Amino acid sequence: MLSAEHRAIVTATVPILEQGGEALTRHFYQILFTDFPEVKAFFNQAHQHSGEQQRALANGILAYARNIERLEALGPLASAIVNKHVALQIQPEHYPMVGASLLKAIRAVLGAATATDEVLEAWGAAYGQLADILIGAEGKAYQAAAAAKGGWRGARAFIVAAKRIESEEITTFVFRPADGQAVMDFAPGQYIGVRVLVDGEEQRRQYSLSAAPNGQTYQVSVKREEGGKVSGFLHQRVDVGDTVELFPPSGAFSLAEGSRPIVLISGGVGITPTLAMLEQALQTGREIRFIHAARHGGVHAFREHIDGLAQRHQQLKRHYIYAEQRAGQPAADAIGLLGKEQLGEWLPQSRDVDAYFLGPAPFMQAVKRSLRELGVPESQTYYEFFGPAKALD
Repeated sequence: MLSAEHRAIVTATVPILEQGGEALTRHFYQILFTDFPEVKAFFNQAHQHSGEQQRALANGILAYARNIERLEALGPLASAIVNKHVALQIQPEHYPMVGASLLKAIRAVLGAATATDEVLEAWGAAYGQLADILIGAEGKAYQAAAAAKGGWRGARAFIVAAKRIESEEITTFVFRPADGQAVMDFAPGQYIGVRVLVDGEEQRRQYSLSAAPNGQTYQVSVKREEGGKVSGFLHQRVDVGDTVELFPPSGAFSLAEGSRPIVLISGGVGITPTLAMLEQALQTGREIRFIHAARHGGVHAFREHIDGLAQRHQQLKRHYIYAEQRAGQPAADAIGLLGKEQLGEWLPQSRDVDAYFLGPAPFMQAVKRSLRELGVPESQTYYEFFGPAKALD
């Protein structure tokens, strides 16, 4: 049980974590994968090599230590963690592995003089409290998915019913359940977990659902990442008729109810969840601005689809901006990077909108700053990261 003394000790470690949190988490992952190699399937090793996963965990640990006296402040972070864990099917038995590795890393990195038995006991109690909270929330999510119409728990076999090339980098996969039964609905903007065997090794990834729910199939649109083990496998080695395993849909990123105009802003593969969100938004009658940024026309996926929707729905206005215009490719509405001036021209005249944005971190940082400077209320801006969560400010 986490005592007042434990909380005081954890709070006192914040300055140490601020200085060396990333070094601690880097060592943590080394210990975790060495002592418990069975958990490697849950982690994208590309994020390990880039350091993104270590930075994300360091930020999360620091946020927990700072708010140990008021855990309600961790609401959004805890919700994001739970949804990611559910999409990957993290189970209660995985938490002791993580806890043991974290305490071992604290002792190794900080040294016995700093990481005393009292400090380790406090952090063990703190981690136990957090684990109990997450396990409880995840258990409820698993139960809800299993009880839903067309729902299930754990992995379920799906057949690739269609495979379409959308651009030079993005390919769409449509999955139909192998058992021929219905599939559960989801909120547009959510993602789904995928489990595959790549060269005999289990790999798990999350991909945004790129079409509205229909009760029969799921669709994801995957960017082929340079050196990406799973994206490369899907693009090159998975074809129509092949079988993959999916976990139930998850995620908290979805359209808020209301009557305000909707602005969907995406960069690169960030377009994928906005496709399902756009289909949902069109049914509401609300004004919609769809803004997409791409490096050039060759990597711009779904342009014809969006253009067709704009022709059929007067409420929808779409705008495209390319970093460069290449010969022989469709023209963009603007050339360059999406900044405050261009975004201001394309937003509705009233800044009382609900704005959703996704894409690479630098793109999202720029959009978040521009929306704030243009007068869009921060409480009406929504975003989600692909990969490890990170701060935009």
